[in-house]
Amino acid sequence: MKLRIAAALMLSGIGTAAYAQSSVTLYGIVDTGIEYVSHANAAGDSVVRMPGITGSMPSRWGLRGTEALGGDIAAIFTLESGFNMRNGTLNQGGRLFGRQAWVGLNTPYGALTFGRQYTMTFWALSDADLLGPDIYGGTASFDQYLPSSRSDNTIVYKGSYAGFTLGATWSFGRDAAGTGNSPGQGTCAGPTAGSGPTCREWSAMLRYDRNGYGVAAAYDQQHGGPGAMANMFDGTASFAFTNPSDTDVRMQLNGYGHIGDLRLGGGWLGRRVDTVSSATPNVHSDQYYLTASYLVTPAFIVDGGVYHIVNSRNDTRGTIAALRTTYLLSKRTSLYAQGAYLWNSDKAAYTVSQGGGGTTPAPGAGQLGLMAGLRHSF
Repeated sequence: MKLRIAAALMLSGIGTAAYAQSSVTLYGIVDTGIEYVSHANAAGDSVVRMPGITGSMPSRWGLRGTEALGGDIAAIFTLESGFNMRNGTLNQGGRLFGRQAWVGLNTPYGALTFGRQYTMTFWALSDADLLGPDIYGGTASFDQYLPSSRSDNTIVYKGSYAGFTLGATWSFGRDAAGTGNSPGQGTCAGPTAGSGPTCREWSAMLRYDRNGYGVAAAYDQQHGGPGAMANMFDGTASFAFTNPSDTDVRMQLNGYGHIGDLRLGGGWLGRRVDTVSSATPNVHSDQYYLTASYLVTPAFIVDGGVYHIVNSRNDTRGTIAALRTTYLLSKRTSLYAQGAYLWNSDKAAYTVSQGGGGTTPAPGAGQLGLMAGLRHSF
């Protein structure tokens, strides 16, 4: 009996020690409001709605955890689900954990993780575009892959050394579920036997951050495969992207810094879609942006940006000017009001809003977007 009691006490102690070295955190954001968009269809009609995808931030909930394994090594994981506030449905093509679903190890030499994860496009852009995934964030309005730059079946390495951050991803099949990561681009599950490049994606990043200033460069390459399409988001039709040798490349250079309470960010994003078939076009675009954020008071923030894109092949150009004000009711709850105006060239039909589709104007039409909303984080 004494041996049994002693063994039970030892097991209890081991369980307590293991529990003390691990943690799981529940977190999330709920964000919605009312939006007005002018010229929301080819007839020039406007729409007033509760947007489905994003407000100032996309709504989500998640679990993240860590367990110390000794020797400065820890097991880590994240499960993150995006949802539509207006009707409670799942985003990211209906996936339960469509935003993130990965597990890995964190070591003194960096983190190695496996699952559905962000590519380096996301991490390189995160500090330079100060509006980020806002409903009127111009980089995302011109290329809706950017706030959704995730891939399935992915191995990721990311490590920081003396201010430098190195990152790389490798996906064996980048988009395997639902309706795909981005509108009009289909899915691309891969791989297939005998064709390793099918639906492959890889990305790399190098950035340097020090004392509130930083610069970043990234390269992201997708290969074609069954079910894949390429969408330029300028009102032209998506086109086939099914050959494993087809490539969709996104490159970027950017930087950010501050002058007192004024933060600045800006950069260049280049996209190069090249296909093997002569029946489908090779389409290249270049996007430029400058953003700023100013802390007027500890509870009041004003930020905005100007974004411009040029697509020479399709003869489409667009410019977005956006402004947002945020009032912090507490550390977790805020009210915001924002607006943006989009200028389309004669053949372009970009849309100012990422609010869930259905707001594509006629080619050449300008668009005004206005929104007031409430955000709470937990």
